[in-house]
Amino acid sequence: MTQVQATLDEALEAAHLPALVMSLVHLSGDDRYLRPEWRPQYDPLDRNQIGVSAEEQANIRAEARKLLQAYLDGEIKPKADLPLDLLRKMIDFFIGAEIPAGYSDFLTDELAITGASSKDPQFDAPKIRAAAGQMKVLVVGAGMSGLLSGIRLAQAGVPFEIIEKNPEVGGTWYENTYPGCRVDSSNHMYSYSFEPNHMWPQHFSTQPVLLDYFRGVADRYDLRKRIRFETTVVDMAWDETAMVWKVRLKTGDGREEVVEANAVITAVGQLNRPKIPDIKGRDSFEGIAFHSAEWRHDVDLTGKRVAVIGTGASAFQFVPEIAPKVAELTVFQRTPPWAFPAEHYHENVPEGVKWLLEHAPMYDKWYRFYLFWMATDGFLPAVKADPGWNGPSNAVGADNAMFGEMLAQALAAQAQDRPDLVEKIVPRYPLGGKRALFDNGVWIKALKRDNVELTTSRIVEITPKGVVTEDGATHEVDVIIYATGFHASRFLWPMKIKGRGGKDLHETWAGEPRAYLGMTAPGFPNLFMIYGPNTNIVVNGSIIFFSECSVRYIVGCLKLLAETGAAALEPKQAVHDAFNRKVDEGNRLMAWGAPQVTSWYKNEAGRVTQNWPFALVDYWRATLKPNPDDFILERKPELVA
Repeated sequence: MTQVQATLDEALEAAHLPALVMSLVHLSGDDRYLRPEWRPQYDPLDRNQIGVSAEEQANIRAEARKLLQAYLDGEIKPKADLPLDLLRKMIDFFIGAEIPAGYSDFLTDELAITGASSKDPQFDAPKIRAAAGQMKVLVVGAGMSGLLSGIRLAQAGVPFEIIEKNPEVGGTWYENTYPGCRVDSSNHMYSYSFEPNHMWPQHFSTQPVLLDYFRGVADRYDLRKRIRFETTVVDMAWDETAMVWKVRLKTGDGREEVVEANAVITAVGQLNRPKIPDIKGRDSFEGIAFHSAEWRHDVDLTGKRVAVIGTGASAFQFVPEIAPKVAELTVFQRTPPWAFPAEHYHENVPEGVKWLLEHAPMYDKWYRFYLFWMATDGFLPAVKADPGWNGPSNAVGADNAMFGEMLAQALAAQAQDRPDLVEKIVPRYPLGGKRALFDNGVWIKALKRDNVELTTSRIVEITPKGVVTEDGATHEVDVIIYATGFHASRFLWPMKIKGRGGKDLHETWAGEPRAYLGMTAPGFPNLFMIYGPNTNIVVNGSIIFFSECSVRYIVGCLKLLAETGAAALEPKQAVHDAFNRKVDEGNRLMAWGAPQVTSWYKNEAGRVTQNWPFALVDYWRATLKPNPDDFILERKPELVA
């Protein structure tokens, strides 16, 4: 057996077989491999189950071995640009069901077999290109969304500059360096659709790997020359006469400068300002205290008594990492997180899979599409509230109760030997009410350690020596780590933003942030937000998908300005208000909007300010292209006839 044959055999054993079948169709150019017995039926809670018999799986591998070997030998060439009817037939086959109504063009676009996508800027007309070239856009933030904005603006020929407060790109993947930090969306989907990485080392890669990815993207697209590092936006104001934003910048050494921009894109994220709870006596603690997002790597936790306040996504990742080295670890929990079983959460991507992603024709497209489809809207019905539900308060409907019970059993099964722990780790609020995590067992194993205590008694005070809880216990510790989240509802804070007539954005919002499609606000012309109000997703998809849709729409707005000769646009108040009424109504009918649920998704008034309550296809379609009728378009006075 040759090395190539051995590599191929290894790859076929590790292959995601439905994606492999799609590769065979591209190699053959017809539908002979879309056999009924090979059509997958996926189990959403077990990625290894595809509903195809072992015998037929062997047949798939045998056919693939023949065709891929012929391809490697140069005997056949793959066909990427297949007839649309065949492509849609392949999608039907691949997802194991008929394409839902209204999803066909959406899924075809996301698959992007030929490499072209609706997200590619279309600024080809000379007049539009020339007008766009006269603009200047300021992008705030060089994280995932900021880099994406820079790439698309460059492709459209729109001059831009990126302002970044850190000395490096990467955003959250630069700032969060706590032990165990990793992405909780599959990496082959948590990456730009146009910049796949076939060599991700793990299915859910760690922070250093993700930072390297975004650094590499910045380098490949030559973005660093357009970025001002270690610079913050102090404030910005709309100049109604010049019809530009005047933005005051401050460098790391304290120097200030005012720059002008025709448009501003904020790409600062929702989770970038750490929140430390206002606990009585907090500042009296004599030991070391820090937030998990500002990890103190100079503090050696070995042999220390450590308190962790909070059991959200960050704690879920770093507690198992620090538990073996500390002397004592006390974890203070308000509510336990829901968690989906994911045995591969820490697993390496098999070398055979990497080989297929790199070499098997279109395998990478279909594998990413599989991940996208499984995370698209499949779980959405399970977190929708039934207005007539009269069951227990830990669910919002029959489907929600069923899925919640399945996950509750999976969690409880890991602590059968610790009934005291089961009571603490199984949530009593509806599934989807808060951010659900991925569970491969390490969290509960850490909680079962002899040196770890999980306490659910409410914290009433922090003293110079430790933490006092409502049950009267005093927990003396050397270090307190706050895993208490971020100021999520303070969108664009602490930047000061003034629009028409000097109207202040934060005063206008008054704690109720709203935007049309999460991106634009009346009275604030040419101000575009990425990951703005109500654009967070809970159970469906990757945030990169939302950012790519948002940037497509924002670049479309700039194109609209270039096409019409307008200098400014802002959404009509009625359009903005109608959209937000619809969003609020939708969120009230989701688990995270249930009155018995409290979370960072809600503001102080209890309104959901973070989440998108609808299907991904709805956001994709809403952001395909700006509708001029939604906006007030204004030309400069000297250009008005």
